[in-house]
Amino acid sequence: MILSSLLQRVGIRSTMFAWVVLSVFAAVSAKEFPIHQPLTQEIIDYVNSIETTWKAGWNFEGATVSYVKGLCGVIRDPNNHKLPLKLHELNAQDIPDTFDSRTQWANCPTIKEVRDQGSCGSCWAEAGAEAMSDRVCVASNGKVQVHLSSENLMACCETCGMGCHGGFPEAAWEFWKRDGLVTGGPYGSKQGCQPYEIAPCEHHINGSRPACGKIEPTPRCKKSCESGYNVTYEKDKHFAKSAYSVSAKVQQIQMEIMTNGPVEAAFTVYADFPHYKSGVYQHESGAELGGHAVKMIGWGTESGTPYWLIANSWNSDWGDMGFFKILRGQDECGIERDIVAGEPKLD
Repeated sequence: MILSSLLQRVGIRSTMFAWVVLSVFAAVSAKEFPIHQPLTQEIIDYVNSIETTWKAGWNFEGATVSYVKGLCGVIRDPNNHKLPLKLHELNAQDIPDTFDSRTQWANCPTIKEVRDQGSCGSCWAEAGAEAMSDRVCVASNGKVQVHLSSENLMACCETCGMGCHGGFPEAAWEFWKRDGLVTGGPYGSKQGCQPYEIAPCEHHINGSRPACGKIEPTPRCKKSCESGYNVTYEKDKHFAKSAYSVSAKVQQIQMEIMTNGPVEAAFTVYADFPHYKSGVYQHESGAELGGHAVKMIGWGTESGTPYWLIANSWNSDWGDMGFFKILRGQDECGIERDIVAGEPKLD
């Protein structure tokens, strides 16, 4: 109650403030990590010099640390609102050693996609809209294929936080159930009612996109579709019939994914994570940068190390073609403790 009152009193002025204040109250890991500075050759060289399960390299070359922190847009809800917990009946024999939603539901193309949140801390909305879109396709056996609009979610959900400056994943799924979401594809796609309007920028390499600058303001909420789209705003909405949290137990997470499709997961980003290139990530160096939301699509084992398979929203030139693997079964960086999902309402 004291913490909730404090956050409400200061108005949660920034994503990092909310995340750091709450981290003070979290349990501290017994493992000690060296503190190398983010976005430096030093931290890359350190990770690649030790016996670990992943390789580091340059991503975000030329970016500032404050910019990368701004992309980590998960804020812990000061009201500590929790979605109902859903539990599956478990039979370990039913859970395969390896599972990839991209191949399991090959007729659902959104599962394979990697979005780009641009210069906006909208990961909470991107990961949510991605998983929601996938679940509509999965539940309909591939008959309904839509891009649900992260733009609509980020701009119009007043209970979700602060848009480009961070939000609450739990509230995003509740908004889908309560208010519904219209369709909308990536920036420049002209797909759906409300496509994403924040342009991609050159996060990682020298290319054709403009250089990344400061975090953009949140787009204005619009209750209409793009001109030329032939469905009204209200008729374009898709709804969920349920929104819930998933148990932190590994087999519960696995059953949820293999039954209903990808889920949204939140975790703590440390200074070494932005440098991920390949392998199974686990925190090895650096301080906390913030909270980040991603789409979890499967699991497996690499060279004896169990992992979760995850889609990021930092474009396909980050990491392993936009995807990454993270250590499974140890709640690495909190990846297993804050998972949310829901089931779509099909007409």
